[in-house]
Amino acid sequence: MHFTIQTAAMRAAIEIVSHASVVTAVTPILENILVSVRFQKVVLVTNNLEMAIEYVINEGIEIHSEGDFTVSARFLSSFVALVQDEQLDIERLEGDSLEFRTTTSTTRVKGADAAKFPVLPSMKSDFEPFPLPVEDLKKAFEKTVFSTADGSIRPTLAGVYLRVSAESVAFASTDSFRLSEYLLEHRTGVDREIRMIVPKKTVLDLTRIFDGEKTVKVAVHESQILFVTDNIRVFSRLLNGHFPDYSNFFPKSHSTKGVIRRQDLINALKRINLISKENNFNSRFSFEADKGLTIDTGDTEIGAGRVTLPASVEGEDATVGMNSTYLLDVLGVMREDFVSLDFETNLSPVMVRSVPEKTDRATYRHIVMPLKI
Repeated sequence: MHFTIQTAAMRAAIEIVSHASVVTAVTPILENILVSVRFQKVVLVTNNLEMAIEYVINEGIEIHSEGDFTVSARFLSSFVALVQDEQLDIERLEGDSLEFRTTTSTTRVKGADAAKFPVLPSMKSDFEPFPLPVEDLKKAFEKTVFSTADGSIRPTLAGVYLRVSAESVAFASTDSFRLSEYLLEHRTGVDREIRMIVPKKTVLDLTRIFDGEKTVKVAVHESQILFVTDNIRVFSRLLNGHFPDYSNFFPKSHSTKGVIRRQDLINALKRINLISKENNFNSRFSFEADKGLTIDTGDTEIGAGRVTLPASVEGEDATVGMNSTYLLDVLGVMREDFVSLDFETNLSPVMVRSVPEKTDRATYRHIVMPLKI
């Protein structure tokens, strides 16, 4: 195995595939990157048995001889990041080692035979793969992944739920204390409804892996999902189990509604949290037509806090208790200048929406469960 490659291309590929490498004493080969050299391409692969990534380089390379070999992802990432030369000459030597040559240096590192490396999952999609704009996918994941549950407590809720129909894709997540839904109007062309739960780690990695890509195709087979662009393939297992039918959790009406400037609310909550952290972030939110919104921590061991904000309040004056960090989390993924908070009673979920409620082709809504006050 011997090839010459542009350093920048190698660096970009390593940065992507490193998301699926893992440090483990049980199966050390999973710490490595598989380098496969073929007639007109170099393919880098990582596989941690939960997620696998394949990156194909077919430009800026010169193939001298074909072959396969694996080398530490940690070493390769650190080494290539430090190379200043425009090109790298990489050759497998006898004795299970790779030699990296530039115009100014020679470095040799030991690796492992490719035969020990786990093969990529075999994918035969259950339906015709459907395309999704990467920007929409990243936006949907950003607005839902933060409210997933801890996998050790609620495994079925430890990911983002996707419900794909012919005309739309719904993304949802919940940890039982809050619930997010991002509904994207997008023609997928699927002939039947598809439901799946993508693990949280996969979701977080995908938002970084496809940075700069325009469109990704999605395929599903049994317990596996595959995301494909021109030169990247990401395989991931899906979570087993059924996501709850959450549609009825969202309130159909409200008796109190307040519209507040989002940034003002964020700043107020950050100040309130300095006090409310002593009380598990339990805060009271009082909506009054003549005063606006008042946020009160009550008395804690270190003191008390109260902030009043301008707000347009409709309906009845009312007070509801909420975890202030939950509210801060959802405000952090919204981009509109104003948000609305509405609820039926102080025992009802609090609906958080942007103003206007619909942007582009998507609708986003979030609820926070109330706390006793």
